[in-house]
Amino acid sequence: MKKTSILILLVLVTQLIYGQEKFWVIFKDKSGTNFNPYEYFDQKAIDRRINSGIPICDSTDFPVNEQYINQVSEMVEEVTTTTRWFNGVAVWATAEQIDEVKKLKCVSYTQKIYLQTCIASIEYDSSLSSYDADLLINQLKVMEGSKFKEAGLDGTGMRIAIFDTGFPDVDIVPVFEHIRADNRIIKTWDFTTKNENVYHANHHGTMVMSCIAGMLGNKQIGLATGAEFLLARTEVAAEPFSEEENWLAAVEWADKNGADLVNSSLGYTKPRYFPHQMDGKHTFVVRAADLAAEKGILVLNAMGNDGDANWKFVGTPADAENILSIGGTNPSTGYHTSFSSFGPTADKRLKPNVVAFGHAIVATEDGLEQSQGTSFSTPLVTGFAACAWQSKRSLTNMEMKSEIEHSGNLFPYFDYAHGYGVPQASYFTNEKQTDIDSTFSFDIDNGYLIVNVKETYIDEAMESRNYLYYHVENMEGYLDKYLLIDVYQQEAHKIELNTLDKGSIIRVHYKGYTQEYTVN
Repeated sequence: MKKTSILILLVLVTQLIYGQEKFWVIFKDKSGTNFNPYEYFDQKAIDRRINSGIPICDSTDFPVNEQYINQVSEMVEEVTTTTRWFNGVAVWATAEQIDEVKKLKCVSYTQKIYLQTCIASIEYDSSLSSYDADLLINQLKVMEGSKFKEAGLDGTGMRIAIFDTGFPDVDIVPVFEHIRADNRIIKTWDFTTKNENVYHANHHGTMVMSCIAGMLGNKQIGLATGAEFLLARTEVAAEPFSEEENWLAAVEWADKNGADLVNSSLGYTKPRYFPHQMDGKHTFVVRAADLAAEKGILVLNAMGNDGDANWKFVGTPADAENILSIGGTNPSTGYHTSFSSFGPTADKRLKPNVVAFGHAIVATEDGLEQSQGTSFSTPLVTGFAACAWQSKRSLTNMEMKSEIEHSGNLFPYFDYAHGYGVPQASYFTNEKQTDIDSTFSFDIDNGYLIVNVKETYIDEAMESRNYLYYHVENMEGYLDKYLLIDVYQQEAHKIELNTLDKGSIIRVHYKGYTQEYTVN
C-alpha cells in the first residue's frame, strides 16, 4: 500500500478512536464579504455566464465569511473543506463539539457526513482480441462518430473537467500526446492530498479520459480529441470519508476555471443512502450538480453499475434533474447491459437520459484494455457532447442537454433502461433522416392493440438485434411498464388494452420508427 493511503488510514483510525465524526456546518449568511468575479474567475467562466444569459456572479459565488470559519475552527478538530455554493465548511468534530457549534449565531444547521465509501466499480480484461479491434471502432461508430470527424468537429474550444480517482501517466503516455503537445491540460488538482499532482494512484481516470479524447496513432478512442481539460482527483480507493465533499469542492473549482462540461464516472448509493433518497434533492452532491447546471455547465454522470445487484437503481448525483445521466449498452446486442443501473429517479423522472457502450476499449499506462462499466459509457457521451456543442456553440447547456436527448436513436420513445437511446452525430451535422417509413402498423382486435411488423431483419453487425420496444406511459407522465419483444419469430404482437387506464399512451419503436396509441 502506498504511503499516502497508509497515512490516510492512520488518520481515519485515530479520529474514529477519539470519537470524531465528519459534519457539514452551514452558515446563515455571507455578511461582510466582498467579491470581484473578474479577479476570481477564469475568462472562460465569465464567457460561459454571458453566453448562457445568466449573471456573471451571484451570492453563491461570494466567499464564506472568514470570521465564521475561524469561530468554527477554534471549536472543532479540523476544518477540511470550504464551500462557497452552500456557504459552509466540512469539519472533523466530536458530538460534544458539534453541539456547541450549533449554538453559534452564525450557524444555520449542521449535517453529518456518512463515512462509508462507494466508488464506481469496474472490471478489466487485459487480453485484446479481434473482437476488441471491432469494439474500438464500434464504440464510436454506434454514435456515428465519423460524421463529426468529417465535419471537422473534435471538441475544439470546449473545456472538460474530469472528476476521478487519479490519472497516472496521462502526462507521458502516447494516447494523450496530441493534448499535451497543445498544452490543453489547463489545470489539475488533487482534492485528496491538496496539491497539483494528479498523475498517480488508480488508473480509472486515465481510462475515462481516453474514452473522451484518447488517440492511438490515427485511431480515435474518444471523440473530443481537440478539447481542453481540467483534471480533478476526488477519490481514494482506501479512503472512506471525503468523496462527496471532494466532488462538491471539485465542481466549484471546475466552475471557477471555466469548465463547459463535467464528466463524473462516480456515484454514491448504499450503504450511505436509500433508494427513496435518489430524488434529485436529498444529497449535497446532487444539489451541487444542479447548481453547476444553473451556472451553465453541462454535467454528465454515470448511472452506476447496480443493474444486476440488490440496489438496481440510479445513484447520486445521477439523479439530478438538469444533468445528463448515462447508462450502458452491450455491444453484442445493442441493448441494455445487465450491470447498468435502471431509472427512474425516486420521484419518477426519466433516467438514464441516453446510453452508450458500457463495454469499451480504454487506455491505461500499460496500453489498451477492454473494460466495462457506465464509467466508460459516460465519457464516450461526454466526448460526443463536446463535439455536438462545438457544432451549435450558441446553445445553452440546457438546450444542448435537450438536443442530445433528441438525437437519441430511439427518440421520441424512451424507457428506464435506455433513456432516449444512443445519441447520433447525424442530428448535429444535419444528416439525420427525418422521413422514416413506417416499419409496423396498428390494428384493434377484441380488446387488443395488434402491432403488425412489416418486416423482420437481422443486423449484419449484431445478429441478435431484432427487437421491438414498447412502453405504457400513464396519465402522470411516467412508465407503468416497458418491454423489448423479439419479433424475429413473431411478426405480430398483442398488447391487452382492457388492463390499462384510459388516457395511457402506448409508444412502440422499431427500426427507427415510433408510433403511439392513446387508450380510450
